[in-house]
Amino acid sequence: MFLRGESTEIDSRLSSVLYFTHALFNLPCRAFLFRGHATSARFGRCHLSGRARNCQRPQAAPILATHGENGKEAAVDRFAVTSVMMDSPRTAVSDLPDCWPALPLASWKDTCTTLNRWAQMVGKVRLALTPLSNHWWNVALYVSTCGLTTSPIPYGPRLFEMEFDFIEHQLHVRTSDRRSKDLPLAPRSVADFYRDFRAALKALEIDVEIWTMPVEIADPIPFDQDRVHASYDPASAQKFWRILVSADEVFKVFRSRFIGKSSPVHFFWGGFDLAVTRFSGRRAPERNDADPILRKIMREGYSHEVISAGFWPGGGGVEDAAFYCYAAPQPEGFEKQPVRPASAFYHTGMGEYILTYEDVRRASSPSTTLLEFLQSTYEAGAIAGKWDREALERSPEAAAGAA
Repeated sequence: MFLRGESTEIDSRLSSVLYFTHALFNLPCRAFLFRGHATSARFGRCHLSGRARNCQRPQAAPILATHGENGKEAAVDRFAVTSVMMDSPRTAVSDLPDCWPALPLASWKDTCTTLNRWAQMVGKVRLALTPLSNHWWNVALYVSTCGLTTSPIPYGPRLFEMEFDFIEHQLHVRTSDRRSKDLPLAPRSVADFYRDFRAALKALEIDVEIWTMPVEIADPIPFDQDRVHASYDPASAQKFWRILVSADEVFKVFRSRFIGKSSPVHFFWGGFDLAVTRFSGRRAPERNDADPILRKIMREGYSHEVISAGFWPGGGGVEDAAFYCYAAPQPEGFEKQPVRPASAFYHTGMGEYILTYEDVRRASSPSTTLLEFLQSTYEAGAIAGKWDREALERSPEAAAGAA
């Protein structure tokens, strides 16, 4: 969320099962399930379809061979896992525990708050140097192969990119003329990090001014004065990135089911959350927030009807990491719609549906559980808001594209 708190057919047989002996991104996620080319299969009800209508589970779920412990094959009877793979024969979403690590907020709260402020410095540079895109999409970061990146930013005849690397624990600043500066990610104050960040930009001849006050947090301290927040635990930061990678993959599967206007899957450095947003195509009533700065932000962010889902590490009304979904403006009856899984609930104080990250990671198939939440909460908003679903959605078969 931009301002959080302010508010197929599928094969009955797999044509191939691929074995990976190396970990994804150097982490031990060794089993990935791939779908082969579609033949034919009957469907019943399935939450993974674009409309989640008239799906049928194959009469017998395939037995999948995966790379087990000590190199042995392990049989996995999990249609729920393979169903995640409907969209592309080359798409993989892993359900192994190492891809969904435990990360209670209490175990890394200080690191999280410090990292949030570091990320805001980087995000504010992107905000200052890129043209405004609808709904502030130009300011966000993106999940990368090692962390979070700005993507290329134009600067005169050059480009530069800033990337948080949670494997090597560096902030890389690279330019198109083959120059670079690296800032270590280690325990040190926000003020010290800001000083070195500015020095790195200056050394690369990147001159940009940003507002030094962090946003969307309580009791903000200007970057250059903040010696309170100075924590960094590398293991926790890497776990957070690993969760973002897994969530990003599932969000992209979910996004592929929608042919209406949709945001990219992107990471907002203010709310510190990964999000994807669908649009009905209709304008929303104009916001009239009392604070003029907030009004400007919200009018741009919520100019049209949306249903937005995401993940954030916790805080506020929910004290641990969670997935969320909200509709803006919220249609009458949204909060009364049935959603899945059973552990998901509507948080009246936040005006959002919530599914805790712990409930997802402990599920037999985290990816399927998360997709179930995304689809059912979207349906809650689309039904209550009377969206033109026939025009906006497509089936997994269509989303799969050419094989």
